[in-house]
Amino acid sequence: MVTRRKLHIRRNIQKPNCPRLSPHALHRPVVSSREQEPPATTYYYGGVNGLDFDSPPVFDQIVDGTFWSVVNTTEDYGKGLSSYYEGVFEAKGNTMSVCVASNTYTVSDPFISSLEMLILGDSIYNTTKFDSHALHLVARHSFGHNGSIIMYPDDQFDRYWQPYEENVSVTASKKIPAVSGFWNIPPSKVFETALSTAQLESMELRWPPFSLPNSTYYIALYFADNSDSMSSNSRVIDMHINDVRYYSNLVLSSEGAAVFATRWPLGGLTKITLSPAANSNGSPLINAGEIFDVLRLGGRTHTRDVIALEELKNSLRNPPLDWNGDPCLPRDYTWTGVKCSEGERTRVISLNLTGMGLLGSLSPSIANLTALNGIWLGNNSLSGVIPDLSSLKLLEILHLQDNQLTGEIPSSLGEMKSLREFDSPYLTQFFASSRFLQNNSLTGRIPDSLIGRPGLEVRTSGNQFLSPPPS
Repeated sequence: MVTRRKLHIRRNIQKPNCPRLSPHALHRPVVSSREQEPPATTYYYGGVNGLDFDSPPVFDQIVDGTFWSVVNTTEDYGKGLSSYYEGVFEAKGNTMSVCVASNTYTVSDPFISSLEMLILGDSIYNTTKFDSHALHLVARHSFGHNGSIIMYPDDQFDRYWQPYEENVSVTASKKIPAVSGFWNIPPSKVFETALSTAQLESMELRWPPFSLPNSTYYIALYFADNSDSMSSNSRVIDMHINDVRYYSNLVLSSEGAAVFATRWPLGGLTKITLSPAANSNGSPLINAGEIFDVLRLGGRTHTRDVIALEELKNSLRNPPLDWNGDPCLPRDYTWTGVKCSEGERTRVISLNLTGMGLLGSLSPSIANLTALNGIWLGNNSLSGVIPDLSSLKLLEILHLQDNQLTGEIPSSLGEMKSLREFDSPYLTQFFASSRFLQNNSLTGRIPDSLIGRPGLEVRTSGNQFLSPPPS
């Protein structure tokens, strides 16, 4: 059974008002953390933000921190058509984010018309190592078919099989194989037609019908013999892709066969040659094919940090507009105010949201960002109490000045050994530390652990303490 969820965006998503490229994410819950999910996005350009530009914007798609593809709808727009993109990704947690993000190709904002996600069974594309890779659909065709696109309900997974014709014979099948046990479960309708040759000779296909960038591809070709012959060797074919042997002596039967390669290098135009094997009594044929670009996953930010930032976002009434998707990845689309570590394990190492007019409170979850060495939240309108930050063992800088914070200063702040003094609170490269709390509404006593601590600069003026600030 297929679980289908659709999200239709009734208006274009606007670019946030910020000085850098910012992604926008659409989240959905997933049922299992090991599901293969084919997100499908559709784009139909009709102007963005009330403006009708001469050509559609070109922008990026991102899934869970991995660059998926560039979205360029220009050619389809010129034909009055929508553009369709499909990928296969494995859900790694309780949510999956699909983002559209501006790039340097155009100045107009990105948009999206619809987002659809399906849950696949474990027999679909299961030769791909989804813990480290994903698939991006390049082409999917039903050969010899000249009708409308084959989709749901003919395909239970609502995959789109485009019609495809060549200057070769089109054969109508007399027998349709049972597809329930077929690899990747193609719809039975794609076996109603086939491309073949009238004589016992080779057949060449230029497929896909466009040039490919140099990359590694997943290729799946589908066959079923449409004849009434019961001979075991009536139709045997050899296959080559760009004159490189792909498969030899494939015996076709009415039960059908799928031949696939999980990692096949391609670039430029592709030629598929199907030849009758030496012992074949029938000409070659082919029913359908799929080709995907194999994507290497770009990694994800440490789960603990993602959850902490999501909870911090929820505690703010007006968080930055681009706080969606993965906070750190891809590197070009890091969240506003978030700085992340390099290397295989991506952590959030600083948070700088100074002067952004933030409203709301500081979620205690900020203490779960245990790789932080600096927090700059000054000159906002944050209210509530200062949470316990004692778990931030690496924290060197804390700026909370010019907010509306109330309550007492946590005594644990004075026990954080990493805090040290430096000449300027804005020169983080010195790895010194300062704590700025002035101009809030803090009350109570200043913890003894903060008073007179050598090498620690504390500014607390503009509050309502019962004890005087340290001199």
